Amino acid sequence: MSKIALVDDDRNILTSVSMTLETEGFDVETYTNGQSALDAFSRSMPDLAILDIKMPRMDGMDLLQRLRQKSSLPVIFLTSKDDEVDEILGLRMGADDYVTKPFSQRLLLERIRSLLRRKDANEGKLVGEESEDTKVLVRGELSIDPLRHSVTWKGLNVTLTVTEFLLLQALAQRPGFVKSRDQLMDVAYDEQIYVDDRTIDSHIKCLRKKMRSVDNSFSAIETLYGIGYRYNEEQVLCPVLTRSNITMTQR
Repeated sequence: MSKIALVDDDRNILTSVSMTLETEGFDVETYTNGQSALDAFSRSMPDLAILDIKMPRMDGMDLLQRLRQKSSLPVIFLTSKDDEVDEILGLRMGADDYVTKPFSQRLLLERIRSLLRRKDANEGKLVGEESEDTKVLVRGELSIDPLRHSVTWKGLNVTLTVTEFLLLQALAQRPGFVKSRDQLMDVAYDEQIYVDDRTIDSHIKCLRKKMRSVDNSFSAIETLYGIGYRYNEEQVLCPVLTRSNITMTQR
């Protein structure tokens, strides 16, 4: 049984989320501030932590910073809609994912399960035959490992949130085929939670930015305005010829 630490100063969230997680078979420990959670973690580390960013005594950012000094514990941040700066800072500090309030508890459950599968895969705890859903997906320079929740581009690791990972995986599974925003919403979000087109566009923007952080020429994710997005493998396999390339070829 996986142990989940839930850290939030909102007792309504502590009660409702812990009840849901316990119903799904998780062992849940709750804390109302970062300091009490840190004290407990020093005695016994959970398998995953869910942290609210803004809390008294010690907030989620401070707690994450201290955790990352000695642990790679999977961490999900709970954020508000207007906390984009906090989301970016949290991910840079080592958070694995974030869920925006108000959130679907089913969505949170999927994020938890995904991160725990990655943790188990990294620790060699997953056994069994490889399936289409779990085998490594390779598209040219892109490699996606669903079990380890890892992505590499040209051999370089790219750290993505769960949502970004799911969107990239959905696009790369069928190169050349267009995925509408509605289809991508179905991939990344629970059917009971509403998100608008701008949310998917924002995730795609962040995804491209992270891919370009390891390769500035990355252009495999194409926008078809008014339609959606597609993964174009030809952009990877057939780079555009430039004047300098032609000159070098002639030499």
